[in-house]
Amino acid sequence: MAVEAQKETLGFQTEAKQLLHLMIHSLYSNKEIFLRELISNASDAIDKLRFESLSNSSLLGEDNDLQIKVDVDKDANTITITDNGIGMSRDEAISHLGTIAKSGTSQFLEALTGDQQKDAQLIGQFGVGFYSSFIVADKVVVETRAAAGTAADAVRWTSVGEADFDIEAIERSERGTSVILHLKSDEADFLDDWRVKSIVKKYADHISVPVLMLEQPMPAFDEDAAEATDATEATDATDAKTDEKAEVEEPVAEYKPVNEAQALWARSRTDVTDDEYIEFYKHVSHDYQDPLSWSHNKVEGKLDYTSLVYIPSKAPFDMWQRETPRGLKLYVQRVFIMDEAEQFLPLYLRFVKGVVDSNDLSLNVSREILQKDPAIESMRNALTKRVLDTLEKMAKKDAEKYQLFWDEFGQVLKEGPAEDNANKDKIAKLLRFTTTHSESKIQNQSLTDYIERFKEGQDKIYYVVAENYHTAKNSPHLEVFAKKGIEVLLLDERIDEWLMNYLNEFDGKSFQDVAKGSLDLGELEDEAEKEANEKVEQEFSSLIERIKEAVTDDVEEVRITHRLTDSPACLVVNDDEMGMQMRRILESAGQDVPDSKRVFEINPKHPLVIKLNDETDMDRFNDLAMVLYDQSILAEGSHLEEPAGYVQRLNKLLLELSS
Repeated sequence: MAVEAQKETLGFQTEAKQLLHLMIHSLYSNKEIFLRELISNASDAIDKLRFESLSNSSLLGEDNDLQIKVDVDKDANTITITDNGIGMSRDEAISHLGTIAKSGTSQFLEALTGDQQKDAQLIGQFGVGFYSSFIVADKVVVETRAAAGTAADAVRWTSVGEADFDIEAIERSERGTSVILHLKSDEADFLDDWRVKSIVKKYADHISVPVLMLEQPMPAFDEDAAEATDATEATDATDAKTDEKAEVEEPVAEYKPVNEAQALWARSRTDVTDDEYIEFYKHVSHDYQDPLSWSHNKVEGKLDYTSLVYIPSKAPFDMWQRETPRGLKLYVQRVFIMDEAEQFLPLYLRFVKGVVDSNDLSLNVSREILQKDPAIESMRNALTKRVLDTLEKMAKKDAEKYQLFWDEFGQVLKEGPAEDNANKDKIAKLLRFTTTHSESKIQNQSLTDYIERFKEGQDKIYYVVAENYHTAKNSPHLEVFAKKGIEVLLLDERIDEWLMNYLNEFDGKSFQDVAKGSLDLGELEDEAEKEANEKVEQEFSSLIERIKEAVTDDVEEVRITHRLTDSPACLVVNDDEMGMQMRRILESAGQDVPDSKRVFEINPKHPLVIKLNDETDMDRFNDLAMVLYDQSILAEGSHLEEPAGYVQRLNKLLLELSS
């Protein structure tokens, strides 16, 4: 029965128009990626059909031989990629091909650098791989039929890469999708069978679906006729040439596989080359850059599964969107089950890509079953340790490569101690920091390195938290540590204070925030210093009482400090109170934070404090005390609640000094 034509012209989404224009007019380097993306899409369509057929075997029908075909037609100037996978309905074709209803498109456009080679490589990473077709084609036709549909439900989608596309009903006897590329006049290179085969081999050798191409056999000859001709010495040269190679029959071209068509993770590690691992990574991740490292492992015994996990070299654009689906590709007995199975790794390892293939799970596994299966928890623990071991190995053997990893993913890894108490020590070894001994703000110092530089008598790991690196480095709380040559960790990222709430100790050494509580240097401070400090506290006890009266509404306590050498005063948070960095983060997020007063510490050796001690005019005393208090707030990187009052007091004191 013929299908009545229902051709309709629809417009592209605005972002799609920009993307198409870019593909057609700007991206010219590494054009062959279009074939990688289309074969990858075809492979995904077949994987989805395998999964759907577990609960609905009728989807497969009599066509159980799942495969991808690549056809080159020099006369028609086309390349066609055909799969017999899940296919698309009319609505799905419009949705998937016409609107690009994904947030990735806008991020893709924002990520462009102007470098054609680099920009072209971004295509797959942002889920817009189909549109790479327009790099080499001036017209793209997609003919598709959903596996659950009939021959009359098929549709044809056509676009020349302008403002709109056509969609019409057609008849298609087989399920699946054909993408027909009408090549541009200057892209004849892609009509060469040898080149296309080499590209397919390069990008599709690792996928488990056979990719087929027509192979023209060499003409076959009748060997008996050829021998008879050789035995008879023909005098007529023309007849001899005719008889010399007598053809038997017209050869027939056959579809033959170009790729290995074996799941790469199912092969032995010794049989897989680094190049194959790298290409497989690009297939599963749609990343354009090589991975930093990978781990391929087969487990047999109580559980039977194979895993292949990768550490990327570049963070994805949506890494900080914690709710975005992510995870490993899940296979059960080589059958694709789930694209983003987040149950196998904790969220702080959400950057890890790869596959896990289990023989112990049911083929009809669902997300609900995954969450309840005890085997999943065991696999999750093992895979988490494997990833952390891979990172530790990288850190020990290739510090430069690990630094690249840390610069991209370090802040995510800092979520680990709070989310994964069992592996807290492993994660702590992987953390990197800037310290007061660092030559730059690059985070490249491990806690192990820090402990190796401990001063004699030091038993704590000291750190300071601030809003940015410069504020941390110049914090007045570091002055006594600088004087004694004690190294301090400088924490300036938003997650750092939250991290330290869960990282209580490392290698038997406790952590100490230098801006919290009373400073106790332990054996780093000798008896003479302790006695001198007690004497000073007694000497300035009356000054402390006067300052308390001046700033009583703003602070909980005023006391003599032993942590300052150059600054006149500082503010300190009590041991059990929330730090200022965490308070600022919660307030900026709109959360109610309970009021908390801090301790105001005074440096009795500073000239301003000495002058304050000698001041008899109470108005001047109160103004000077409040100026010191406000300066302490500014020095830690916080904002004044009443900046106008601070300016008025400061101007008043300046005028008195100049008169």
